[in-house]
Amino acid sequence: MTDDAGVAFPTLSEIVGDTPVVRLQRLAPEGTTVLAKLEGNNPAGSVKDRPAFSMIAAAERDGRIVPGDLIVEATSGNTGIALAAAAAVLGYRFVLVIPEGSSRERLDTMRAYGAEVVETPREQGMEHARDVAEQIERERGAVRLDQFSNPANPASHVDATAREIWEQTHGRVTHVVCTMGTTGTVTGVSRGMAALAPHVKVYGVQPAPGASIPGIRAWPQEYLPAIFDDTYLAGVREVSGERAIETARELARQEGLLLGLSAGGAAAVALELASENPGSVVLFVAPDRGDRYLSTGVFG
Repeated sequence: MTDDAGVAFPTLSEIVGDTPVVRLQRLAPEGTTVLAKLEGNNPAGSVKDRPAFSMIAAAERDGRIVPGDLIVEATSGNTGIALAAAAAVLGYRFVLVIPEGSSRERLDTMRAYGAEVVETPREQGMEHARDVAEQIERERGAVRLDQFSNPANPASHVDATAREIWEQTHGRVTHVVCTMGTTGTVTGVSRGMAALAPHVKVYGVQPAPGASIPGIRAWPQEYLPAIFDDTYLAGVREVSGERAIETARELARQEGLLLGLSAGGAAAVALELASENPGSVVLFVAPDRGDRYLSTGVFG
């Protein structure tokens, strides 16, 4: 976009994506290459910047929303932050429904962007938060973008994230690891990689039974996101909460990468795949930064 003097400066939405890829120097097994794609470098700090702007743009094209309207969304955190930022710059009011227990940094960030935050009982999980968002949609005339069924969510990764991964690895990537929350990233990246390089194996990551890892979910069948498509997945692997935290700490202390706990889970699986496949080039998508979790004490 150009200003009054005809000088081109990017807008916020135009700097989403093209996040850097870096190589692990100390944790990768010998004879392998393990790469981290740093989605925390997006302007609102996570991979969710991509679908946030994509979903709002799609709703505008479809005539569902115009600036000034009220948007509501249920999220565990990063989508809420990204949508709050997008709503602020695009002129929308935003209500976020989130289960109790999110880090203080996340809640404060959402409110800093001007979002109204509605917390729901932690023990009822994201499923109940989604139900509350539907209630607000009915009672307050809000528009629910519904990241769990919105095709613009995975679409934001098909042409952008997958292409970036292929180009930034110079066509050498052999495995890609994505954590599964809304499942938009893993669905879109696997679909995009299937078109670009069908030999590349894309894996999803879920928490092990009983584990709780911010940003990663194993959904009950009745709440499985409608956007989820495992057609192009090589498989889904599980990671324990302890392993995700341990790996996040190792990334910070040995690689200088302060990443979130879901990134710790993705990195743990990426390192496993590298060990199992000598000579491989394994990339994991790091959804956000670790500074959003400092108040939880997980980094000691």
